[in-house]
Amino acid sequence: MADDEEEQGGRIFFSNIGRSMEVEDEIVLVSVGIDIGSSTSHLAFSRIVLERLDTRYMVVERTLLHQSDVLMTPYRGEDEIDADVLGAFIRAQYDAAGITPETIDTGALILTGVAVRRSNARAIGDIFSEQTGKFVVVSAGDGLETTLAAFGSGAVARSGETGATVLNVDIGGGTSKLARCANGAIRNISAIDIGARIVAFDADRRITRIEEAGRYFAHRAGIVLERGNVLSPQDARKLAACMVDQLFEAMTGGEMPKETLDLHRLPPLPSAPAPDIVTISGGVSEFFYGETQEEFSDLGPLLAEALREKLRQWPPSLEHPAQGIRATVVGASQYTVQVSGSTIFVHPLSLLPVKNVPVIKPELSFDEVIDPSDVAAKVKAGLARLDLAAGESPVALCYEWQGSASYRRLDDFCRGVIDGLSDVLSKGHPLILVGDGDVGGLVGMHCKAEVGVANLVSIDGIKLDEFDFIDIGGMLETSGAVPVVIKSLVFPTKELGRAGMAERN
Repeated sequence: MADDEEEQGGRIFFSNIGRSMEVEDEIVLVSVGIDIGSSTSHLAFSRIVLERLDTRYMVVERTLLHQSDVLMTPYRGEDEIDADVLGAFIRAQYDAAGITPETIDTGALILTGVAVRRSNARAIGDIFSEQTGKFVVVSAGDGLETTLAAFGSGAVARSGETGATVLNVDIGGGTSKLARCANGAIRNISAIDIGARIVAFDADRRITRIEEAGRYFAHRAGIVLERGNVLSPQDARKLAACMVDQLFEAMTGGEMPKETLDLHRLPPLPSAPAPDIVTISGGVSEFFYGETQEEFSDLGPLLAEALREKLRQWPPSLEHPAQGIRATVVGASQYTVQVSGSTIFVHPLSLLPVKNVPVIKPELSFDEVIDPSDVAAKVKAGLARLDLAAGESPVALCYEWQGSASYRRLDDFCRGVIDGLSDVLSKGHPLILVGDGDVGGLVGMHCKAEVGVANLVSIDGIKLDEFDFIDIGGMLETSGAVPVVIKSLVFPTKELGRAGMAERN
């Protein structure tokens, strides 16, 4: 709808100039997922087809277009990822796929595991998000990574197709992510500081890197670890055995020793229901299913061997995932995007895209008569709850409209929201509203025409929760809708002992 913005006056976009009914009923997006992990880095490109259902767009098809080579994540010293080497690798993979950054519609760059804790992780994210496409975003939450691995591994789909409870365990270089899936949905997620490269060594078995979790397991196994020392095969097996013991406790869930609980980066799984099927994804899956014999100077092969032995006596059926080492990157290329409804309102269009906007979701009452003072008070309480009351950043307000969209109810709602967000709006930030129903266009039009808001984005057809961050992309020419990426908290700073710090996607 970018044709003649001034003539349009930012009015409600119920349809797009020049589009046909055939085009508006279907949207085709090209998406990229980039996974920079503790051990490996790689890309995947996908085509996503969405069809219109009433005023919403639903994903009906996902096709994997290209999977890149797998690069051992390059480091410059102990505490920095080599951004130059990574950048050259990503450019080469775009060339190999025959895809340019300009043709990318959406996607996600995910820094995972201990890679996100490197000193230049945020800078790498910023660089690559600019270089790799107009709407590639950066996220690094454990919850998002776990979710993407569950989708990319096929565990979510398998649970829907078979009716079984499926536990996917994605074991990477720095962390292991657990997702319990049932009836085609993720029911529980968890993550723990166990991975193949929490201790790494060179070809002579001299230790080159020790993460904090590596020192913990060394102490537990009665081993002294120092950089430059030789890690004997016997000591490596002891480390792997200790790690698998605590990983298995995390997989079974429920009550567990404090030392296992303290390793969790997300709250532990509940004890029930027990899984019917277990799948293993992530880099360690390559060893677990015997798909590679290559050595990477880490604990991957030993972790796979110890876990396979541990699971022999466990009742769940052990099955292959749809994707192993590439589960997270395939999930990132196919499952990060939603598309808004087409009844949206944006003024001016130059506001888009917006990135990394925190979400508040106050508990608003949509009674027959909406009280604007009550709406304002609850919005202000939501801002205060997330330390956003000072108005230093834009905020997306999520609401679930109920009842009729009469003039009186719209007016009371809009005025209450604007009053509640007054400190944010006074700093020059746009009004950003996200609804789950079909009133986004009406709400936006009312805010502009009746209340006089100059800069606003009002979209619908999206479900959000508090603590989410969102990116809203530029308007899709063929539909009048916008792509929305929902992200978990970005760049956690704590190391061990994360139980209770619930990050979600």
